[in-house]
Amino acid sequence: MARQKAAAGTPATVALSAAGISFTAHPYEHDPAAPSFGLEAAEALGVEPDRVFKTLLADTDLGLVVGVVPVTGMLDLKALAAAVGAKRATMADPAVAERRTGYVVGGISPIGQKTQHVTVVDETAQLFATVFVSGGKRGFDIELSPDDLVTTTGGSFAPIAK
Repeated sequence: MARQKAAAGTPATVALSAAGISFTAHPYEHDPAAPSFGLEAAEALGVEPDRVFKTLLADTDLGLVVGVVPVTGMLDLKALAAAVGAKRATMADPAVAERRTGYVVGGISPIGQKTQHVTVVDETAQLFATVFVSGGKRGFDIELSPDDLVTTTGGSFAPIAK
């Protein structure tokens, strides 16, 4: 029965469950007209926006890299490149991001991606006991500790937001 339940989740929830990592699922009603997926999530869930993080993919000379930053800020591409030892970084094409992660834009989770990527989480995540990231589809966030987020993605913390 547990196997069927896990299979019904998103790849992110399946990965977290398989790793034995504690998380809380937060579904909410997604408005397709919302100008910002992350700010919409913060408002719908009644959470301070600084605790809600967006997942962005950047193309570097070392390959695709995932940057996880607060929805209230922007990804600093120079800082991300420096954090992974790359010379440069540009935003990845959305179609490439969808194909490589297995998720749709606006619902890309840093967890359970189709292809594992180097992941960097902005250091401000460490200011909170828990943070929110996409659960793998629009209208669904996952709440977990920042340390568990880094553990499950094989990532690291660095100052990558501006």
